[in-house]
Amino acid sequence: MRTFLISIFIIALITACSGGKSQNSNKDLEITPEEQEIFESEGQDTVRIGNDSTEYDIIIMDPGFYPWLNRIAQPRGYYSQNFMENRNNIFVTNWNNRVMQPQTYDPNLYMFPINYDPSTDYGYEVNYMLFNYFLYFLRKYNQRLGPFYPRIN
Repeated sequence: MRTFLISIFIIALITACSGGKSQNSNKDLEITPEEQEIFESEGQDTVRIGNDSTEYDIIIMDPGFYPWLNRIAQPRGYYSQNFMENRNNIFVTNWNNRVMQPQTYDPNLYMFPINYDPSTDYGYEVNYMLFNYFLYFLRKYNQRLGPFYPRIN
């Protein structure tokens, strides 16, 4: 039976977008017109990564993520698994801290905690999807979950 240790259920409400964008100001963050078009898309994307050979799944529900992943994100193999694991650990820690502070951070953006154990080997694909979701989220909602800007190059 499959164990769902990593599940992200993020439903980004279009009406909540403007509230989250004022949280942090990233003047150095350049959003391309193609990326902006994806961010403004409506509808519901559901991306699930996992198969019968792995016990870890990641489920991402956010409008525009799948087109962004296919058109904007760096391809698989661009980042090492170790690099993504390190960034994911930082992102998850800060994400979970924000989930626990709904009076400070927009609870429509930070709805659910993420169960990510840095000592577990989730494999390349799960780390790739999680890392890229964080990049997508940080860029779309103009947030920072670490000491670095969410760049895609």
